[in-house]
Amino acid sequence: MDTAVTVGCIGCGSMGSALVRAFVKKISANTITVSARRYEHARALAEETGCRAVQTNAEVAARSRYLFLAVKPAVVADVLADIKNDIPEHHVVISLAAGVSLEQLRSLTHNPVVRIMPNMAAVVAEGMTAICFSDTLSADDRANIVELLAAAGKTDVVDERLFDCVTAVSGSGIAYVCLFIEALADAAVRYGMTRAQAYAYAVETVQGTAELLRQTKRHPADLKDAVCSPGGTTIAAVAALEKAGFRAAIGDAVTAAYIASGAPQKQ
Repeated sequence: MDTAVTVGCIGCGSMGSALVRAFVKKISANTITVSARRYEHARALAEETGCRAVQTNAEVAARSRYLFLAVKPAVVADVLADIKNDIPEHHVVISLAAGVSLEQLRSLTHNPVVRIMPNMAAVVAEGMTAICFSDTLSADDRANIVELLAAAGKTDVVDERLFDCVTAVSGSGIAYVCLFIEALADAAVRYGMTRAQAYAYAVETVQGTAELLRQTKRHPADLKDAVCSPGGTTIAAVAALEKAGFRAAIGDAVTAAYIASGAPQKQ
Protein backbone atom coordinates (compact mmCIF):
# COMPACT_ATOMS: atom_id res chain seq x y z
CA MET A 1 0.00 0.00 0.00
CA ASP A 2 1.08 3.57 -0.72
CA THR A 3 2.91 4.84 2.37
CA ALA A 4 1.34 8.27 1.85
CA VAL A 5 -2.14 6.92 2.57
CA THR A 6 -4.16 8.90 5.09
CA VAL A 7 -7.62 7.81 6.19
CA GLY A 8 -10.52 9.65 7.75
CA CYS A 9 -13.85 8.47 9.10
CA ILE A 10 -16.81 10.76 9.70
CA GLY A 11 -19.07 8.90 12.09
CA CYS A 12 -18.00 6.72 15.01
CA GLY A 13 -21.00 4.48 15.37
CA SER A 14 -20.89 0.70 15.25
CA MET A 15 -19.77 0.35 11.63
CA GLY A 16 -17.42 3.31 11.47
CA SER A 17 -15.71 2.23 14.68
CA ALA A 18 -15.44 -1.36 13.42
CA LEU A 19 -13.62 -0.21 10.29
CA VAL A 20 -11.26 2.05 12.21
CA ARG A 21 -10.39 -0.82 14.58
CA ALA A 22 -9.58 -2.92 11.52
CA PHE A 23 -7.58 -0.20 9.76
CA VAL A 24 -5.20 0.35 12.68
CA LYS A 25 -4.03 -3.24 12.16
CA LYS A 26 -2.99 -2.32 8.61
CA ILE A 27 -1.73 1.26 8.74
CA SER A 28 -0.29 3.54 11.39
CA ALA A 29 -2.94 4.87 13.76
CA ASN A 30 -1.53 8.37 13.49
CA THR A 31 -2.54 8.46 9.81
CA ILE A 32 -6.23 7.98 10.73
CA THR A 33 -8.48 10.89 11.73
CA VAL A 34 -12.04 10.59 13.04
CA SER A 35 -14.95 12.85 13.91
CA ALA A 36 -18.47 12.29 15.17
CA ARG A 37 -21.65 14.24 15.83
CA ARG A 38 -20.73 14.01 19.51
CA TYR A 39 -17.02 14.65 19.96
CA GLU A 40 -16.76 12.38 22.99
CA HIS A 41 -17.52 9.38 20.75
CA ALA A 42 -14.64 10.26 18.45
CA ARG A 43 -12.37 10.88 21.41
CA ALA A 44 -13.24 7.51 22.96
CA LEU A 45 -12.41 5.71 19.71
CA ALA A 46 -9.15 7.64 19.43
CA GLU A 47 -8.16 6.73 22.98
CA GLU A 48 -8.88 3.07 22.24
CA THR A 49 -7.11 2.81 18.88
CA GLY A 50 -4.47 5.56 18.91
CA CYS A 51 -5.98 7.45 15.96
CA ARG A 52 -6.59 11.21 15.99
CA ALA A 53 -9.96 12.68 17.01
CA VAL A 54 -10.90 16.17 15.79
CA GLN A 55 -13.77 18.49 16.51
CA THR A 56 -15.08 19.06 12.98
CA ASN A 57 -15.82 17.04 9.87
CA ALA A 58 -13.97 19.65 7.83
CA GLU A 59 -10.71 18.77 9.61
CA VAL A 60 -11.17 15.09 8.75
CA ALA A 61 -11.93 15.94 5.11
CA ALA A 62 -8.81 18.07 4.74
CA ARG A 63 -6.49 15.43 6.23
CA SER A 64 -7.78 12.27 4.56
CA ARG A 65 -6.89 10.92 1.15
CA TYR A 66 -9.57 8.27 1.71
CA LEU A 67 -12.58 9.78 3.45
CA PHE A 68 -15.10 7.27 4.80
CA LEU A 69 -18.64 8.49 5.44
CA ALA A 70 -20.06 6.25 8.16
CA VAL A 71 -23.22 8.27 8.70
CA LYS A 72 -26.93 7.61 8.25
CA PRO A 73 -28.14 7.76 4.63
CA ALA A 74 -30.50 10.61 5.50
CA VAL A 75 -27.63 12.93 6.46
CA VAL A 76 -25.09 12.11 3.72
CA ALA A 77 -26.16 15.11 1.62
CA ASP A 78 -25.93 17.51 4.57
CA VAL A 79 -22.51 16.22 5.62
CA LEU A 80 -21.09 16.51 2.10
CA ALA A 81 -22.61 19.96 1.65
CA ASP A 82 -20.80 21.13 4.80
CA ILE A 83 -17.38 19.77 3.79
CA LYS A 84 -17.55 19.98 -0.01
CA ASN A 85 -15.02 22.81 -0.20
CA ASP A 86 -12.70 21.23 2.37
CA ILE A 87 -12.00 18.00 0.48
CA PRO A 88 -8.82 18.27 -1.63
CA GLU A 89 -9.37 17.54 -5.31
CA HIS A 90 -7.48 14.23 -5.43
CA HIS A 91 -9.07 12.77 -2.27
CA VAL A 92 -11.66 9.97 -2.50
CA VAL A 93 -15.07 9.88 -0.80
CA ILE A 94 -16.12 6.40 0.32
CA SER A 95 -19.72 6.00 1.45
CA LEU A 96 -21.15 3.26 3.69
CA ALA A 97 -24.69 4.58 3.34
CA ALA A 98 -27.23 2.01 2.19
CA GLY A 99 -29.39 3.17 -0.70
CA VAL A 100 -27.26 6.20 -1.64
CA SER A 101 -26.11 5.56 -5.21
CA LEU A 102 -22.87 6.53 -6.91
CA GLU A 103 -24.89 8.92 -9.08
CA GLN A 104 -26.28 10.65 -5.99
CA LEU A 105 -22.81 10.84 -4.44
CA ARG A 106 -21.35 12.32 -7.63
CA SER A 107 -24.01 15.03 -7.53
CA LEU A 108 -22.90 15.98 -4.02
CA THR A 109 -19.13 16.19 -4.51
CA HIS A 110 -16.58 16.82 -7.25
CA ASN A 111 -14.32 14.09 -5.85
CA PRO A 112 -14.07 10.48 -6.99
CA VAL A 113 -16.60 8.37 -5.11
CA VAL A 114 -16.83 4.76 -3.92
CA ARG A 115 -19.65 2.77 -2.32
CA ILE A 116 -18.93 0.01 0.16
CA MET A 117 -21.12 -2.28 2.21
CA PRO A 118 -19.23 -3.94 5.07
CA ASN A 119 -20.67 -5.81 8.03
CA MET A 120 -19.96 -5.82 11.74
CA ALA A 121 -17.62 -8.81 11.57
CA ALA A 122 -15.05 -6.30 10.27
CA VAL A 123 -14.01 -5.64 13.85
CA VAL A 124 -12.56 -9.17 14.11
CA ALA A 125 -11.24 -9.18 10.52
CA GLU A 126 -13.98 -11.62 9.43
CA GLY A 127 -16.20 -9.16 7.60
CA MET A 128 -17.42 -9.29 4.03
CA THR A 129 -17.19 -5.95 2.24
CA ALA A 130 -18.72 -5.25 -1.16
CA ILE A 131 -17.06 -2.43 -3.12
CA CYS A 132 -18.25 -0.44 -6.12
CA PHE A 133 -15.92 2.11 -7.72
CA SER A 134 -16.83 5.12 -9.82
CA ASP A 135 -15.34 5.09 -13.30
CA THR A 136 -13.01 8.01 -12.57
CA LEU A 137 -11.09 6.24 -9.80
CA SER A 138 -7.45 5.47 -10.60
CA ALA A 139 -6.02 1.95 -10.56
CA ASP A 140 -3.73 2.92 -7.65
CA ASP A 141 -6.65 4.21 -5.60
CA ARG A 142 -8.65 1.06 -6.33
CA ALA A 143 -5.77 -1.15 -5.21
CA ASN A 144 -5.18 0.90 -2.05
CA ILE A 145 -8.86 0.81 -1.06
CA VAL A 146 -9.14 -2.95 -1.59
CA GLU A 147 -5.97 -3.55 0.43
CA LEU A 148 -7.16 -1.26 3.20
CA LEU A 149 -10.56 -2.95 3.45
CA ALA A 150 -8.91 -6.38 3.42
CA ALA A 151 -7.83 -5.58 6.98
CA ALA A 152 -11.52 -6.01 7.86
CA GLY A 153 -11.91 -9.40 6.16
CA LYS A 154 -12.81 -10.43 2.64
CA THR A 155 -13.63 -7.97 -0.14
CA ASP A 156 -15.62 -8.28 -3.35
CA VAL A 157 -15.81 -5.71 -6.15
CA VAL A 158 -19.38 -5.87 -7.46
CA ASP A 159 -21.69 -4.12 -9.87
CA GLU A 160 -23.71 -1.42 -8.13
CA ARG A 161 -26.99 -3.11 -9.09
CA LEU A 162 -26.17 -5.80 -6.46
CA PHE A 163 -25.69 -3.39 -3.57
CA ASP A 164 -29.23 -3.59 -2.23
CA CYS A 165 -28.93 -7.38 -2.28
CA VAL A 166 -25.56 -7.23 -0.49
CA THR A 167 -27.12 -4.98 2.14
CA ALA A 168 -30.00 -7.41 2.71
CA VAL A 169 -27.87 -10.56 2.81
CA SER A 170 -24.51 -9.55 4.31
CA GLY A 171 -25.00 -6.16 5.91
CA SER A 172 -28.16 -7.27 7.72
CA GLY A 173 -27.35 -10.98 7.82
CA ILE A 174 -25.46 -10.86 11.10
CA ALA A 175 -28.75 -10.02 12.81
CA TYR A 176 -30.42 -13.08 11.26
CA VAL A 177 -27.60 -15.33 12.45
CA CYS A 178 -27.78 -13.83 15.95
CA LEU A 179 -31.52 -14.55 16.08
CA PHE A 180 -30.83 -18.16 15.09
CA ILE A 181 -28.12 -18.51 17.75
CA GLU A 182 -30.39 -16.99 20.38
CA ALA A 183 -33.25 -19.35 19.45
CA LEU A 184 -30.94 -22.39 19.46
CA ALA A 185 -29.57 -21.41 22.86
CA ASP A 186 -33.07 -20.86 24.26
CA ALA A 187 -34.00 -24.37 23.16
CA ALA A 188 -30.87 -25.78 24.80
CA VAL A 189 -31.71 -24.03 28.08
CA ARG A 190 -35.19 -25.52 27.89
CA TYR A 191 -33.65 -28.98 28.00
CA GLY A 192 -31.19 -28.37 30.83
CA MET A 193 -28.12 -26.49 29.62
CA THR A 194 -26.94 -23.42 31.47
CA ARG A 195 -27.28 -20.17 29.54
CA ALA A 196 -23.51 -19.82 29.12
CA GLN A 197 -23.14 -23.42 28.00
CA ALA A 198 -26.05 -23.06 25.55
CA TYR A 199 -24.57 -19.98 23.89
CA ALA A 200 -21.14 -21.64 23.70
CA TYR A 201 -22.58 -24.68 21.90
CA ALA A 202 -24.70 -22.55 19.57
CA VAL A 203 -21.89 -20.17 18.63
CA GLU A 204 -19.34 -22.93 18.07
CA THR A 205 -21.83 -24.89 15.97
CA VAL A 206 -22.45 -21.91 13.68
CA GLN A 207 -18.77 -21.00 13.46
CA GLY A 208 -17.71 -24.59 12.88
CA THR A 209 -20.28 -25.09 10.14
CA ALA A 210 -19.20 -21.93 8.35
CA GLU A 211 -15.52 -22.87 8.57
CA LEU A 212 -16.23 -26.40 7.36
CA LEU A 213 -18.07 -25.06 4.33
CA ARG A 214 -15.34 -22.52 3.65
CA GLN A 215 -12.47 -24.97 3.85
CA THR A 216 -14.06 -27.93 2.09
CA LYS A 217 -16.05 -25.84 -0.42
CA ARG A 218 -18.90 -28.32 -0.04
CA HIS A 219 -22.38 -27.26 -1.05
CA PRO A 220 -24.51 -26.57 2.06
CA ALA A 221 -27.11 -29.07 0.86
CA ASP A 222 -24.41 -31.75 0.61
CA LEU A 223 -23.24 -31.13 4.17
CA LYS A 224 -26.83 -31.07 5.42
CA ASP A 225 -27.49 -34.40 3.72
CA ALA A 226 -24.34 -35.89 5.27
CA VAL A 227 -25.59 -34.99 8.76
CA CYS A 228 -29.09 -36.39 8.18
CA SER A 229 -29.05 -40.14 8.82
CA PRO A 230 -32.07 -42.12 7.56
CA GLY A 231 -34.78 -42.05 10.21
CA GLY A 232 -32.50 -40.10 12.53
CA THR A 233 -32.79 -37.11 14.81
CA THR A 234 -31.42 -34.50 12.41
CA ILE A 235 -33.78 -35.24 9.55
CA ALA A 236 -36.66 -35.05 12.03
CA ALA A 237 -35.43 -31.61 13.07
CA VAL A 238 -34.99 -30.49 9.45
CA ALA A 239 -38.53 -31.62 8.67
CA ALA A 240 -39.79 -29.55 11.60
CA LEU A 241 -37.93 -26.48 10.34
CA GLU A 242 -39.36 -26.94 6.85
CA LYS A 243 -42.87 -27.34 8.24
CA ALA A 244 -42.44 -24.11 10.20
CA GLY A 245 -41.40 -22.24 7.05
CA PHE A 246 -37.76 -21.69 8.00
CA ARG A 247 -36.54 -21.17 4.42
CA ALA A 248 -39.47 -18.92 3.56
CA ALA A 249 -38.89 -16.82 6.69
CA ILE A 250 -35.27 -16.21 5.70
CA GLY A 251 -36.35 -15.30 2.18
CA ASP A 252 -38.96 -12.91 3.54
CA ALA A 253 -36.38 -11.30 5.84
CA VAL A 254 -33.99 -10.66 2.96
CA THR A 255 -36.86 -9.28 0.86
CA ALA A 256 -37.89 -6.92 3.66
CA ALA A 257 -34.35 -5.61 4.05
CA TYR A 258 -33.98 -5.31 0.28
CA ILE A 259 -37.12 -3.19 0.00
CA ALA A 260 -36.16 -1.10 3.05
CA SER A 261 -32.89 -0.23 1.32
CA GLY A 262 -34.92 1.51 -1.37
CA ALA A 263 -34.82 -1.23 -4.00
CA PRO A 264 -37.94 -2.19 -5.96
CA GLN A 265 -39.69 -5.37 -4.85
CA LYS A 266 -38.97 -8.48 -6.90
CA GLN A 267 -41.91 -10.50 -8.13
